[in-house]
This record gives sequence, structure tokens and C-alpha cells, in this order.
Amino acid sequence: MYFKSLTCKRLHLALLCLLAGGLSAPVWSQTIAMTQTIKGVVVDHAAETPIIAASIMLLGSDPAQGDATDENGQFRITDVPLGRHSLRISCLGYEDAYVHELEVGSGKEVILRIQLSEALTALDEVVVKADRLNGTPNNEMASVSARSFSVEQTKRYAAAVNDPARMALSFAGVNTQDDAGNEIVIRGNSPRGLLWRMEGIEIPSPNHFSDQGASGGGISALSVNMLANSDFLVSAFPAEYGNATSGVFDLRLRNGNNEKREYAFQAGVMGIDAAAEGPIGKGQKASYLANYRYSTLALLENMGVIELSSGITSFQDAAFKVHLPTAGNGYWSVWGMGGLSIDNAKDSLEYYDYFSHRGVLGVNNRTYLPNDAYLETIVSYSVNTQGDEGTYVPTELQTKEAFTSESLRANVLYNRKLDARNTIRVGAIGSRIAYNFEEWEQQGETPRQTLIDELGNTTIWQAYAQWKHRLTPTLHLNAGLHGTLLALDNQATLEPRVGLRWNWKPGHTVSAGAGLHSRMDPLPLYLGRVATGDGTYAQPNRQLELPKAAHGVVGYEWRFHPQWRLQTEVYYQHLYHVPIAAPGVSTPYAPTLSAINIDSGYFVDSLSSDGTGRNYGMELTVERFFVGGWYALATTALYHSTYTPRDGIARSTRYDGRYVASALVGKEWAVGKRSANIIGANIRVNLSGGNRQTPLDLEASRSANQAVYQFNRAWDEQLAGYARADVRVSYRINKRKTSSILSLDIQNATNRENVYGTFYDDSTQGISTELQLGLIPILNYRLEF
Repeated sequence: MYFKSLTCKRLHLALLCLLAGGLSAPVWSQTIAMTQTIKGVVVDHAAETPIIAASIMLLGSDPAQGDATDENGQFRITDVPLGRHSLRISCLGYEDAYVHELEVGSGKEVILRIQLSEALTALDEVVVKADRLNGTPNNEMASVSARSFSVEQTKRYAAAVNDPARMALSFAGVNTQDDAGNEIVIRGNSPRGLLWRMEGIEIPSPNHFSDQGASGGGISALSVNMLANSDFLVSAFPAEYGNATSGVFDLRLRNGNNEKREYAFQAGVMGIDAAAEGPIGKGQKASYLANYRYSTLALLENMGVIELSSGITSFQDAAFKVHLPTAGNGYWSVWGMGGLSIDNAKDSLEYYDYFSHRGVLGVNNRTYLPNDAYLETIVSYSVNTQGDEGTYVPTELQTKEAFTSESLRANVLYNRKLDARNTIRVGAIGSRIAYNFEEWEQQGETPRQTLIDELGNTTIWQAYAQWKHRLTPTLHLNAGLHGTLLALDNQATLEPRVGLRWNWKPGHTVSAGAGLHSRMDPLPLYLGRVATGDGTYAQPNRQLELPKAAHGVVGYEWRFHPQWRLQTEVYYQHLYHVPIAAPGVSTPYAPTLSAINIDSGYFVDSLSSDGTGRNYGMELTVERFFVGGWYALATTALYHSTYTPRDGIARSTRYDGRYVASALVGKEWAVGKRSANIIGANIRVNLSGGNRQTPLDLEASRSANQAVYQFNRAWDEQLAGYARADVRVSYRINKRKTSSILSLDIQNATNRENVYGTFYDDSTQGISTELQLGLIPILNYRLEF
């Protein structure tokens, strides 16, 4: 926690410097341009092909404004007044869709990609139609425990600070254990079970200061300037998602504006951000989009504004996408993102050099084929390197770790819409992972202990097939099969998936889903060395089986008003083949050891795949969509998360908080001349059960002059409950061809001192409490032009 508290202190210093210098919005005297353009494309949800003659109407406009799509499915509505607007999209033979409260500013054109689902035709040839509703996932194969989220939500929600993971804390069953990071706990599962995908293929954790094996980090390396609307799934995933047991972030990058050059600049406590987009060539419909961000703290240090004697903390990241259309509405796209994170610290007790870097480069090609089919091929290369080297002065303990993995992945996907009722999707994914892992520790003059020293490669093969069948206009079935083969020791698994969604009467939907899922543990866990006692090492964990989770979920959704919905889900998850201590391991913690309880790193122990676990609970969501200038979201989840280790006793996992609740409400006001400017405010409150820990044995710790734990009571102690309120206010000023947005996020607005954990303090020979982050104001200014 030294690193986390140090980073927090430095962010506070950066904030003070920014507040002292001030962030002033530029002012122009020109006449305000009161209109903007909304444009985009309308496509078939299943086939992804353009829809011709679809009608896009601006609701509430007088006189009526709208457009119809051309032969490429494209539309354009010009002279749209600034402010919030809603659209209705309709086409003969398709279900209507709505886009509510779209923000239209003067600085950027609004570009949309809208999906319509084909309506079924009954026997009497009367077309049965329904509406595509808010929150419906982009992936039509998802039936349950899935929702889409918009870039605007990521910007707008209090304490989200442009981070999808922190934004997801407003959703049911999602929790965090640490304010200093963005790693999330979904339905009591380990955060390591989360899969990050971008543009249809797996990527490394897109977060700065991320530890080995972790799914999160201190700060997101994703820029909202780059993201399109994406999906978040938490259970019973469709068959195309492999290597995930707790959740999936299926992220998409948007295309740049292919007709007009546009720019954005952003400055705030977290970083200085610049983005650019525009057309490539003339009349080619090709585009580019690029973004770069640099740590505000590092910038102030480099400029000599502040000086931190304890060390340097910095990060930077960049992302880009080039979109190149081809004949027949196909395309090539080249995209990438990368981030560098560095923390060098030194004080009287310890000093270390820490780094965490990652990058990914991808190429996508989509070709549209006859008979409503398309073929998509994706090739990506990613690299992820993390490590540190340090010394703890009092004990002369020296440590070093350096973990580098490089992944070359290829994904081939074939999708065909057979008819209005049936869509099939099949695909294969091959991944070659090269690794170079090193970790050792040495205390004083004692011999160095090597924990891992591996250089090599392995492969993972995945294949899947899934089918969506619309039995009736209101009853949809999704079924599929996913297969995985890990070549490290030829571990293989077949995973059936099924989902059902029944809109049994208007506004009432019942859903159900079940599936088997697996996720590979971090490679160092398989390759770690265990001393044999004769000066040699063994690698007993290479034969570990893939950990698995069987999911079952039943849900009910009631749309009791066009702008409101109530949703509840009940779920059960059975985890098995979980790594636990192998028989005969005699360390004090071995009887209660389980990989379920680690969020990063790995064990250097002899393990077996005999462990189990289970998660079950109930969730309730009440949501008012953003219509009429305000929105609200309230969620509650009651759950229980247990594991069974070597001693055969079912115990609470470290993530068994038992409850989590969230409430979010926001409002906007149109102000200024002709109501062209917008003031926005929202507040979010989160409540959850306190963190769990293994109790300390105080007397034994005093005798040993170091922490001694009561491992027979592993994760039995629950700390005080967690409560936090976050507030966000913003002001958008629309000027001639520019928009300025000034925002202030006040995290932990009541400055409540939530407890992170307790530890043995050898200086006092007592137990001390470690607190989470206090009040943090995050000021940000954004300019679009």
C-alpha cells in the first residue's frame, strides 16, 4: 500500500497546483452557431449490413426534422439546435429504435451507428413490431446479465472520471475493495476472472500501475475520446466469449469523422489530453482518430512547478484508429493503444523502482458476403511488461521481479443471418504467448532465492459456434458451444452456453441463462518454482487444470413506463478445478489456501486443482433513462461468496461483502442565450459490506516481531461497512464552432474514512488501521473544436 498512498499524495499536490494556477475557459465574442449536424449509419443488427430507406426523426422538432438512409445506410440531419435531443429510427419490416437525450454541442458533429432488428412476419403476413429498448446489449447473442453502456455515461457518472470500470460501480452486483484502484468485484468473484476485449479480440488489462495477473490498476489507460458504445456482461456469457469467469468488458473504438477535421483538448488533475480526427484523402470516406495523454503530476514536476523528494510517479498513454472502407461496405481498420507507468520512490525505510507498461496493435478486416453474411478477420500483437526492484532497509531484504509476455492473436469470425428468425456465428481464435518471467529475493548475505526464472512460449486455441433462434416475435433462444485448449499441458474444455429471453406481454420480460466458463490462471502460477530440498527445483503446477465456473441465472424485467424499468436477477455459480494447496504441503496457510482469494500475483507453492467455490445472490435495479433532462439508477445486491480449500471447510472468500447498493441521480439545465449552454449535476452513493481479512494473532506477532496470522480463521474477519458519496457538476459553454466543458468531480464528498484493512505495526507492537482515500476534488477542463 506504500505505492498507493504515495500516488494519492502526489495527486493531491497536483490538484493544489492546478487550483492555484486556475483553469480558465476561453471566451469568444462571436455570434453563437446555434446548430450542428447529426449523421451516421443504420445497419441490420444481425447481419451488420446497411439498411436503406430507414427513417430517422428528431423527436419534438417543429418543424419536423429528419432524414432517410441512402443505399449505404447513411443519413445526415443538419441544422440541429444545440442541446439534448431524442431520435426515433424506423423502417418497414424492422423494430423501431430510440436514441434518447443525445448531447449536441457546437464543437463536434454527432456521429451514430444504429442497429435495427428485423421484425418477424406472422402467418397472416402482418408485420409484428416492437421497440429496441434502452440498455439492450450491442451483441445480439447476449440474452441475460448484459447491458450496453455509452461513452457519455462514462463521462457523466459521478466518480467515473472517464473510466469504464469505475462507471460500472453503478451497476448491480459490482463492487470494489480499494478506492486507489479500479479493479472490480462482480457477484463475489475474483477480479482476475474479468476479460477485456477491444475490437473483438482479447487485450491486456488497459490500466496504468497494474500488477501481474491483475485485471485493473490505479488509473485507466483508456480514453473516452476513442471509445464507442460498448457492452458489459456479468454472467452466462454467449459462446464467443472465452477465457472469462466473472465478467466481460467488450469495448469498441469509434471511427473518426470522415468529412471534417475535429479536435479536443483536455486538462485536469489526472492528465493533459489531446485528440484529433478527420478524413484521409478526398472523397474516400476513410478516417483517422488519435489520442495522447500525459500525467499532469509528471508534467508539473518536469516544469519545475512542484518537486517531490520521495520520488517520481508518471504515466502516459496513446491510442489511434485508422478506418479504411472497401467496396461492398466492407473495411480495413488499423488500431492500437499503449501506456507507460513509472513509480520511483525512496524514503528512510525502503526504496524501489516500479514500472508497468502495455501495448496492443490490431488489424481488422470485414468482408460482406452474399446472403446476409460477413467474414471478419482480426490479427493483434500485444505486449505486457511489469516489474520492480527494491530494498527494505530495516531487514536488508532485496527483491526483483520482471514479467514480460507477448501475445500474437488471430481471430476469424463468420456471421450469417439465415432469415429473420435465425442467425449463426462461428469462429476460431489462436493465441501464441511468449513469456520471460524472473523473480528473486535475498535477505542480507543469505543465498538468493529464485522464485521463477522462465523463458519460453505456449499457445491457446479457442473455437466457438452459436445460434440465435427467434421462436416467436417475443421469444428468443441463444445457444452455443465454446472450446478451449491450453497447450502448456494440453488442458482442454468444452463449454455449452444457452440463453432464453421471453417478452411474455408488453413491458414484461423473463430471461434465463446457463453456461460453463473457464479462465486460464496467470502463467507465472503454472511456471513457479518449488524447492525440492536437495538444491533443485520442481514445477508441480504445470499440470493444473483450467479453473471453471458453471453459471445459472434467471431474470425478470418490467418496463412499467417508457422511461423506467425494474429489473431483478437471481444467480448461482459453482466454481471448481480451483487451485489450492496440494496434499502434504505443510505451510501454516496451506489448509485454507485458494487461488480464489488472490487478485494479483501468484503462489510459489505446490498446488492441485481440487478446490471449489460458489457464489449466489439476488440483484434489483430500478432505472430511469435520461429523458426530460434527468436520470436515475438505483441498485441493490445481496450475495454470498464461499470457497472450500484443502481442509474441506466452506469459508467466506475475501470478496464476500454480503451486500452492495448504489444510487445515482442526475439533472441537467439548459441555460444561456437560446438555452445553448448546459449545467449538469449528479450524485452517486455507494454502500457495501466491509473488506474481509484473516485475523492477526497479536501476541504471536509481538513474540515474532512480525505479523502472524490466524490462518485457521482465514478471511473470517469483516471490517466496518463501506459508504461513500460522490458528486459531479459540469458546465458546457457552446460558442462559435467550439464547446468548452468545465467539470468538478468531488470523490468521497463527505470525507468518510473507510477502512481498507489492519496490519501489525512493529514500531508500536500493536494493530494499526489503514484507511482508504479521503475527499479528492478532480477539476477538469475540456475544449472541443
